[in-house]
Amino acid sequence: MSLVIAFIGKNGAVMAGDMREITFDGERVYREKLEKELYNGAIVSDEELEKKASELGVEITVRDDKNKIEERDGVLVGEVSSNEGGVVRKRRLYVSAGNYAIAEVEGSKVRVTAQGKGSNFIAFGNDTTKAIADKCFKDNWKKGNLQLAVKIIMLAMETTARKTASVSKKYILLQTASKVDVSGVVEKDLKD
Repeated sequence: MSLVIAFIGKNGAVMAGDMREITFDGERVYREKLEKELYNGAIVSDEELEKKASELGVEITVRDDKNKIEERDGVLVGEVSSNEGGVVRKRRLYVSAGNYAIAEVEGSKVRVTAQGKGSNFIAFGNDTTKAIADKCFKDNWKKGNLQLAVKIIMLAMETTARKTASVSKKYILLQTASKVDVSGVVEKDLKD
């Protein structure tokens, strides 16, 4: 799991995604214990993560080069994934100016679970990363403009990276002024 954040405004949209991917290998009970501590915010630094993994006998691979967001036909698309018992589950967010859609992906099945219009911040991640991002939104958003939304998203990404090892310090930020309806890109994904 990782962090993807977006702001949908009437004149544009912005999206950021961290670049961390962590894989775990070892006995299931110890992997789950490590993942629980990581995703509930108990493990803050990369050093703590390595130490705890070593204590539990879990081998971890940490990559900070996974791009989780992209622009397709004027629509910003972000995705977070988790692997539970060999089943890969993904949540995908599609945004452009004034509208968004959320889809769940399991195997080759894509299912739209929400869509909407208007201004909104949305965060995908584990409960800890979403709570940190939501606090940044609530504490700093004062009915501003797209420029303020960009600053708040950057603050949320940087704050989250300082408070949990589950996200990378590096992130990608994309922006669009396109008002294209996201449903066209969603439909393409449903057919693929």
